[in-house]
Amino acid sequence: MSHEPSPPRFESARLVAGHGTYTGDIVLPRMAHVAFLRSPHAHARIRSIDTEAAKAMPGVVFVATAADLAGVCAPMHTVMETVPDHISPPQHPLAREVARWHGEPVAAVVAETRDAAEDAVEAIAVEWEPLPAVVDSVTAFDDMTALVHPELGHNRALDRLLGSGDIATHLAGGEVQVERRFGFNRHTGVPLEPRAIVVDYEPIEGRMTVFQSTQVPHQTRDVFARLLAIPEHRIRVICRDVGGGFGLKLHVYSDELATAALAKRLGRPVRFEARRGESFLSDAHTREFCVTARLSASADGTIAAIDADLLCGAGAYSIYPRGSIGDAFLASVVLGGAYRLKASRVRARVAYLNKVPTGSYRGVGHPIGCAVTEVLIDEAACALNIDPVEFRRRSYYRSESLPTTTPTGLAIEAHSLAPCLEALVLRMDYAALRAEQARLRAEGRFLGIGVASFIEMTAPGSRTYGASGIRVSAQDTAMVKLDPSGFVHCAVGCTDQGQGTLTGIAQLVANVMGVPLANVVVEAGDTAGPHGGGAWASRGLSISGEAAHRAATTLRTRILELAGALLQTDASQLGIRDSAIVNNGDGTPRMSLAELSGIAHYRQYTLPGGIAPPLVAQESFVPSAPFFLANGVQGCLLEIDRETGVTTLLKHWVADDCGLVVNTALVEGQLHGGIVQGLGAALYEHCVYDRDGQLLSGSLLDYAVPHAGDMPNIEVDHVSTPQLGTAIGVKGVGEAGTVGASAAVWCAMNDALRPLGARVERMPFTAPSVLAALRKA
Repeated sequence: MSHEPSPPRFESARLVAGHGTYTGDIVLPRMAHVAFLRSPHAHARIRSIDTEAAKAMPGVVFVATAADLAGVCAPMHTVMETVPDHISPPQHPLAREVARWHGEPVAAVVAETRDAAEDAVEAIAVEWEPLPAVVDSVTAFDDMTALVHPELGHNRALDRLLGSGDIATHLAGGEVQVERRFGFNRHTGVPLEPRAIVVDYEPIEGRMTVFQSTQVPHQTRDVFARLLAIPEHRIRVICRDVGGGFGLKLHVYSDELATAALAKRLGRPVRFEARRGESFLSDAHTREFCVTARLSASADGTIAAIDADLLCGAGAYSIYPRGSIGDAFLASVVLGGAYRLKASRVRARVAYLNKVPTGSYRGVGHPIGCAVTEVLIDEAACALNIDPVEFRRRSYYRSESLPTTTPTGLAIEAHSLAPCLEALVLRMDYAALRAEQARLRAEGRFLGIGVASFIEMTAPGSRTYGASGIRVSAQDTAMVKLDPSGFVHCAVGCTDQGQGTLTGIAQLVANVMGVPLANVVVEAGDTAGPHGGGAWASRGLSISGEAAHRAATTLRTRILELAGALLQTDASQLGIRDSAIVNNGDGTPRMSLAELSGIAHYRQYTLPGGIAPPLVAQESFVPSAPFFLANGVQGCLLEIDRETGVTTLLKHWVADDCGLVVNTALVEGQLHGGIVQGLGAALYEHCVYDRDGQLLSGSLLDYAVPHAGDMPNIEVDHVSTPQLGTAIGVKGVGEAGTVGASAAVWCAMNDALRPLGARVERMPFTAPSVLAALRKA
């Protein structure tokens, strides 16, 4: 691109100066506040609720139980037409008769202040009848295990088999066969800004305005319209600054639906913002898995077969509207990655548990499939006595065999894993690292080197959710116009939760329009603007950016046609440079964009022949493919202290191919952030429950997130192969760092422990778990 490759994000200076506008900053006239009584039990029958004392407290406006909202809104019920084997019960905004997880909202208090609402919650008296809690996915399907939803008759959310054929015969076709068990820790996203929502309902006109910290304004509008029986055109959702989402803010939560229902019932604005402790009890959890997997391979790199059983522990409900089965399904699809896999059988089961519902989190399922694949690849390389990097070189799908569809159903049009691997090996100085590792082992120090290849399914197309009957938009629309001042105004349907997407879009528009970046204004996050799918699955720049590029291209053509008429010159002989109409040949300026726009807006009578071309263009883009496929390779260097079990991260590398790199700083920021979240999952983060379903890690004192001082230096290399079928060639990068980081750490851990006859089998890899692995050796 012709302009500066890495300008800072548009909003950075404003946010650093404290001038951001988050949902928690919104104050409306007559605004009330809601607080929730949450279940102290993982599973309990609600025998009675006495709210009289709460109603009498100062400042209380209304106290609600499930019955009070039943006539205001319908329950949430996740149904996927293309996944009929997904079984899902309805979920009400407030628990009816039975509470099914520690933290489920049971009653709500609306008061004039937040403090008054929280004080009144303490005055609500509930008579509970504790019920057996289901907390272990391994035993969730046993006949003697209690039922989370007795009306279902089982605890099964999904039981699906991918792949086919005689897997035993295929497994026998390799030279070696390895089998391993894997345990993945339940964790959550912990965005800096908790979930927050302000809902204003105007009963005279029947209009609802929602201010929300969300990734998907249009999805929220659709859900509230259907569940609250309000015409969609009478709902406006506004999403201003967002302090992180990571997938957690894709969903509709029961407390948010209750807040909207209360605003509708009371006819006044109602505000809810989760306390940090509430967030651990209510924000979507993710990635609780037990996996057993086998891989058969030969020295030429052929993977004869993979056979895997994936057991995913969901929560009490299938989260609305996208469901809680995505982790298991996508982990199954990406299992085997881009390796030459001949056959596979993957059984994916999802169990309902009396825990916080699970949902989307950065990478959805990819880190599970990647870690299982990469650890098995390492084990096969060891069994074949081949260096793990060399074995990967031999095992990737070769260009002549592409496009192909893997046995698990993943369509691979092309990939660049081999170039990424070579870039990584060069950046790591891999041979020197291996030599240093051998030298230090002789001194009693145990370094581990891990390499993990990953693929990232980005920019989901219309078949991903639309075919399932879930109203999640795969398209984005952009509107670009030339203001009378000569500035370019762009409105898009995506949102920005900190990635810098709007800066990238501005760069694309500025490049097409021939104006300085400072002359482009981008707006997003408002359902009054263009329709779009929001921010998820690394789709912002790849889909919304493509739409903006197309709209800018159309507007440029219209501007040049108008300029040609005014200047009596063929439009093909003109261009736009530095906000001016110029001659294509010698670059001579002919007139400024501001002058042209002023004529078009205010002096139309001077236009020749009465022409009045619109100085605005709107275009939409929806991928025709199910996904764009990005890829890369990560490397990890760590050291394990044999005496204490403490792991020290020494360095981390990534070579990534996200297509065209529009802004290097944004791409590397996304990779760094994603890698840190992946490293945090591998070494620290864990939502811990006791056997009664009580969440024990309900604060930042108990739930460990990585600190800057814990993180290694991260180096990034870029391989760029543009996405086919698009004008800008962007694939997406938002989840790449997270997808491969845990796998690279896992491989490095086992590499360090292998001379001691030990290996790790369950994340997080804490010091006690490492010592336990050493004791088992």
